[in-house]
Amino acid sequence: MKTARILGTNEAYPIGKILCIGRNYVDHIKELGNETPEAPVIFMKPATAVISEGESIVIPPYSNDCHHEAELAVLIGKQGKNIPKTQALEHIAGYGVAIDLTLRDVQAELKKKGLPWDIAKGFDTACPLSDFVDARTVADPQNLRIRLSVNNQPRQDGDTAMMIHTIPAIISHMSGIFTLEPGDIILTGTPAGVGPVRSGDRIVAEIPGIGSLRVTVA
Repeated sequence: MKTARILGTNEAYPIGKILCIGRNYVDHIKELGNETPEAPVIFMKPATAVISEGESIVIPPYSNDCHHEAELAVLIGKQGKNIPKTQALEHIAGYGVAIDLTLRDVQAELKKKGLPWDIAKGFDTACPLSDFVDARTVADPQNLRIRLSVNNQPRQDGDTAMMIHTIPAIISHMSGIFTLEPGDIILTGTPAGVGPVRSGDRIVAEIPGIGSLRVTVA
C-alpha cells in the first residue's frame, strides 16, 4: 500500500483517493485550446499510480505522447463532507509536489469519442509524488511558485496565485461530491508549459518552501 509521509514527523497516511483538477490555470487552458470551465473539472488516479523520489516513469506501449504536468498536491488529514470554504484549510495535513503524467494522444482520442480518460491519466507510474510538509508551516498556499525542468531545460514556471479555483474552493466543491478522508490527495492543476517526456529524460519538479521531486523516464 502506498503511503504519504509528513516530513519531520512520524505521521504517515495510507493513500486513498487521488482527486485531480483539470483546467485550473488560464494559460494552460489556452495552450491546449480548451474552453474555460465554470466548475472544477475533476478526474481521479488510483493509488497504484504513485511513484516516489528517484523512481522511474514507465510510459505504456499504447501511447507515443506522454506529457508532464507539475502540480501542488494537498494531503487531507481530517474527514469532511460539504466543507465550507472558510473551514477548508483546517482539513489539510500537508502540501507536496506532484507530477500529473498524461498520455496526451490517448486522452485526445478518448475525448473525441466522449469516453473517460482513465487509461490516459491513471496508468502505473502516472503520479510521481514527493513527501509532504506540515500544512502549518505554509503561510499562504496561494502564493507558491511551481517549476519543472526536463534534462535541466526549464519547461514550466507558474504560481498558485494563478489558479482559477482556489484551494479552499476546490476542497469545498469536492467534498460536496466525495467524502474527503485522511490520506486522500488532491492535485490542484498545472500551469502552462506542459510538454512531452521520453525514455531517458530526467525530470525535476520544484515548489520552493514545499519541496522537490526528481524522477526519470525508463
